[in-house]
Amino acid sequence: MSAPRDLRLLAGAVFLSALGDFVALIALVLRVHELTGSGFAVAALFATTMVPVVALAPVAGLLADRVESVRLLAGVSLLQAAVAAALAFSGSLPAILALSLVLGAGAAISQPAEFALVPAVAGRSGLTRANGIMETARYAGFTAGPLLGGVLTAGGGSRLALLVNAASFVAIAIGAVLMRARRRPEAREGTADRARDGFAFLWGDRTLRVLVTASVSALVLISASMTAEVFYVVDVIGAGDAGFAFVIACWTIGMVAGATGLAHRVGGSGKATTALLALAAQGAGMALGAGWAVLPVAMAGYFAGGLGHGVKNVLIRTVIGERTPKQLHGRAFAAYNGLRNTAELGALALGGVMVATIGAQAALVLAGIGPVVAGLAGVAMLRRRAAPVVKILRPERAHR
Repeated sequence: MSAPRDLRLLAGAVFLSALGDFVALIALVLRVHELTGSGFAVAALFATTMVPVVALAPVAGLLADRVESVRLLAGVSLLQAAVAAALAFSGSLPAILALSLVLGAGAAISQPAEFALVPAVAGRSGLTRANGIMETARYAGFTAGPLLGGVLTAGGGSRLALLVNAASFVAIAIGAVLMRARRRPEAREGTADRARDGFAFLWGDRTLRVLVTASVSALVLISASMTAEVFYVVDVIGAGDAGFAFVIACWTIGMVAGATGLAHRVGGSGKATTALLALAAQGAGMALGAGWAVLPVAMAGYFAGGLGHGVKNVLIRTVIGERTPKQLHGRAFAAYNGLRNTAELGALALGGVMVATIGAQAALVLAGIGPVVAGLAGVAMLRRRAAPVVKILRPERAHR
């Protein structure tokens, strides 16, 4: 059977993608800080990594559904390798921002292709477990990337780190080519592909509408915690840099445990409801961790919140994969990513405002309460009588 092998290759690609992204981000942040000393310039750099995923979501999803996914992933990865190599030798802020924007555009296209390949590799029966493996690979990259980026930049400068990032894209392309599974476009007679069909299907399916609306709205608050966490742990608790690392590590460990140890135990029609309850648990863990300014409480709360986060992410991706027609997988995942990144862009600004106005501890409590409300409200909505099915893929006139 090729599925386990292909799943390992795809998980390896996701790990390298997450790892390389953070290696590059650390190197570029340090380079931009050295060049400009400007917080606005650093903020502009962060924006280049997120804006393309939002702006290109409809087009990227349509491309993922029209081009064979392995070929698309390999081709885009090679282009990203070239851009990353060019970044290694760029010394001006405009060039760095422009190339980083192109790199972000590549991520906007490759991510839907990766997501859409998971059902093709795992099949519907093994989709939850496969998504757990993919999320674990992603979290491992998120954890190792900043550490490796810091070590490489400190030892050999930002150029070395960026060249390592370029090499990671080449490795992703090689891994994609070695996969046996293929996800080819599925033409539907009498139906025209539309870029907005991913958004339309997420909105037209009642379960997905509730699930995505709750999770994305919660992100506006919970992602604002990224700004507040360092102030809370270092300044309010007084735990220092090491304490901050411990708290974040507890969240990451919880995410891995939830993704690999719990999510696959949920079966049948309970996945959407469990995902919403996990969303509430994610927020509750953060709120409880900030409720009493003691390091062990913060670590325990963040571990519990990470558990909920890991379960929620796996189950949401599984429900989207199960309820969405195969020919729409790329557009549906691109739409979901675009909505998530839109929320996180707003959250970055909101976090700074919250810390400045109500303080880091209150900001974290509020950031945790938001997902609790969103998750429980979503569960209540799912319990209501199902609405009539909405037909999304309407027939179009045949092309001449």
